[in-house]
Amino acid sequence: MKILDWYILKRFLQTYFFVVLLIVLIVCVVDYTEKVDDFRKHSAPARAIFIDYYLNFIPHWANMISPLMVFIATVFMTSQLASRTEIIAILSSGVSFIRLLVPYIMGAAILAALSYYMVNYLIPVANKTRIGFELKYTKDAYTFTGRNTHLKIAPNTYAYLESYNNLNNTGYKFTLEEVKGNELKQKLSADRIEWDTKKGKWAIYDYQVRKFDAQQRETLTPGSRIDSTLNLKPSDFDSDFSLFETLTKPELDAYISLIQSRGADGVETYLLEKYTRQTRPFAIIILTVIGVIMSARKSRRGVGWQVALGFILAFVYILFYMLAKGVADSGAMNPVLAVWLPNLIFAGIGVFLYNTIPR
Repeated sequence: MKILDWYILKRFLQTYFFVVLLIVLIVCVVDYTEKVDDFRKHSAPARAIFIDYYLNFIPHWANMISPLMVFIATVFMTSQLASRTEIIAILSSGVSFIRLLVPYIMGAAILAALSYYMVNYLIPVANKTRIGFELKYTKDAYTFTGRNTHLKIAPNTYAYLESYNNLNNTGYKFTLEEVKGNELKQKLSADRIEWDTKKGKWAIYDYQVRKFDAQQRETLTPGSRIDSTLNLKPSDFDSDFSLFETLTKPELDAYISLIQSRGADGVETYLLEKYTRQTRPFAIIILTVIGVIMSARKSRRGVGWQVALGFILAFVYILFYMLAKGVADSGAMNPVLAVWLPNLIFAGIGVFLYNTIPR
């Protein structure tokens, strides 16, 4: 790398971190203003507010807004260079525009790699503490309200609960069916099941087991209590508020596989989270290149106009992303297409700008 590359790279990263810090501090102030009544209502300790919540809130938001902040930082810094005719001097010295992009892309690649690692491994761990705080101090006590819940807990085994009380971990009108092909091999019916914390098993009360042999002859075995280890846990009935944000990459993959194996609803939310984490680094690089292209030319309207235009494009990107995500979350669009669509559109915008804007 040359001195000029280090100069641009240093300015680029400094501007990015300054912009992120500024925006995150504003978000923290707004968030505190909105939640201060909840903190008082639930008597949240000051240490928990600032250590458990806001210390983990900052990296969460910093990473969430990173693609847009990269874009804004790029436009702001490059516009300043252009206004001082530094870009003109660089290009006049024989440096091509493509070569000028190199330190920007290097900086974007550093931020993209950092973002990928944080969102997949570090931030989910921080979110466990942050969301745990929210559930305790800003949300009302969670009550499972699902009725007639069906779950596939093994390749040939299906569980059913008419209702479940998550306060005492008790399920009512429970059935467990073993089905092979189109034939019912065994069915357990019980009035209720309770989670035994000490044993780590389910206690099944007032049950009867119906077994069918090859000739479909039935054997009925009643009982008052039996302990059983099922691929079912009380956590399956806990609040799933922002659960996808608390899962590291391996945990997210495992949870998606679990939902798909059970045939349960809501897998789109977790698929969107998985693919969004994968596309975020590409969004950072694409938006950086667009930011350089649109702000490298000296404008008579000044830096303020170029920064304002950068904000407009940033909000357009957010709009595309939110629309595509909302459609995919409803199941009307493939999650992979939904998360890639904004990047593909803005990549096309970048190519168009490169070929039309004088540099």
